[in-house]
Amino acid sequence: MTTARLDVWLWSVRLFKTRSAANKAVSGGHVRLNGSPVKPAHIVKPDDVVTVRQPGWERKFQITQVITKRVGAPIAQTCYIDQSPPKPAYLSSPMARRDPGAGRPTKKDRRDIDRLRGRDAAH
Repeated sequence: MTTARLDVWLWSVRLFKTRSAANKAVSGGHVRLNGSPVKPAHIVKPDDVVTVRQPGWERKFQITQVITKRVGAPIAQTCYIDQSPPKPAYLSSPMARRDPGAGRPTKKDRRDIDRLRGRDAAH
């Protein structure tokens, strides 16, 4: 049976772009293993559940295969079962952009933006 550090596994299956980013996320408490906070060097094994907290969304992965080398995306996806709930709609909607050089938004523009975001314009 192959063993791997948690940060190495997260990087190998492409959940993080770099190993140092995975290390910082684990150290910062954004990653849990079987519901408990752990250190980046914690050893993972098959059937462990990894929870990765991202802004506005919590993703869950069950480890099916432990790897230590970074592989292509199709192979990486076979190493875990994604048990995450669907991505919230507000995270996948496009951001409103203003034209360059348009200056600061007027009071009416701000009210329209608040209305689009679902906020009460009375505040």
